[in-house]
Amino acid sequence: MRLTNHIKQHRARLGLTQEDLAQRVGVRRQTILAVERDYYVPSALLAFLIARELGMGVDELFELQAD
Repeated sequence: MRLTNHIKQHRARLGLTQEDLAQRVGVRRQTILAVERDYYVPSALLAFLIARELGMGVDELFELQAD
C-alpha cells in the first residue's frame, strides 16, 4: 500500500508555491516537495494542516492505493 496525494494540483489551483504552503504549515519547502512526489508520508498532523490550508478534507487530498 502507498499513500498518494493531490497537493500539487490544489496548491496550483490556489496560486500557492511550495514555499508559500510550507510557510503556512510550518515546514520547509523541501518537505512539501517530498510529500508531493510521494517520497515522504506526512504525519497525521501535517496532513491535516496541509488539507486545511488547501480548503479540503484529508480524505479528498490523500488516497491509499494498493501497489
